Amino acid sequence: MLQQTQVKTVLPRYITWLEQFPNIDSLASAPLDSVLKAWEGLGYYRRARFIHQAAAHIVEKHGSIFPQSFNEIMALPGIGRSTAGAIASFSFGQPAPVLDGNVKRGLKRWHGNPEATDRQLWAFAQNAIDDSGSPADWNQAIMELGATICSSRSPDCSNCPVSQHCIAAFQPVDSNSSKKVAVKDVHWQVALYTCPTKGIWLTQRPDSGIWASLWAPPITELKSPPEDKPCHVHALTHRRVHLYSNTIENDPVGDGQWYSSLNTVALPTGIHRLLEKHGVHL
Repeated sequence: MLQQTQVKTVLPRYITWLEQFPNIDSLASAPLDSVLKAWEGLGYYRRARFIHQAAAHIVEKHGSIFPQSFNEIMALPGIGRSTAGAIASFSFGQPAPVLDGNVKRGLKRWHGNPEATDRQLWAFAQNAIDDSGSPADWNQAIMELGATICSSRSPDCSNCPVSQHCIAAFQPVDSNSSKKVAVKDVHWQVALYTCPTKGIWLTQRPDSGIWASLWAPPITELKSPPEDKPCHVHALTHRRVHLYSNTIENDPVGDGQWYSSLNTVALPTGIHRLLEKHGVHL
């Protein structure tokens, strides 16, 4: 949950998540829709699908016991080398490094090598872990250092506890070092089929792409923006989704189903906002 979401948002959701899924078996046996609903509002729903798949993998391959081998942790859906390193070091005390954005930045400055490749950074991190004597403490320390003091734009070298060992300490920060990722505009027509007795007609999004596996009214991608202003614009990390909606009185066609309540299905936040603007409350 913390990989892409702020701590203050995660804390209450983490508690309710564990209340609903107190162990690996309960998570693995839950329908995907229930898992996505529990994740609703946190964004990056791919994480929820991965954790659901990982739970099923652990039940099937490891008898519901979380694996301790680094390679077996890496084999879990959604777990990359850095996350595996975090789990292996924090949970099992193994000498496995973490290499998130904060760690990369700290290592580049520490070694005075702003152009260091990921291969070099993994080597730097592994050497530090091997010398540390406490992998969990070292990983936590450098992650916290990057999050609180060694920031990307204004590192606080005066208050850094290791500045005397850092080659780049007190050096000017290159403001052009971080490249901005272009945000692409997409334009979607949303068909709102509503009925006083049946509720709203929803279809499930494809397994990949924007809002994968979530439920929404039928959506058609437009090749060019209409002349009318969008009813709602929803910002994602690399996309800006412009939603144009119209209410349709005819019977819906195609795959989908009526929902008189939205308490059991996960909808994207952008669709929730759109429905609110249309006064749809279920």
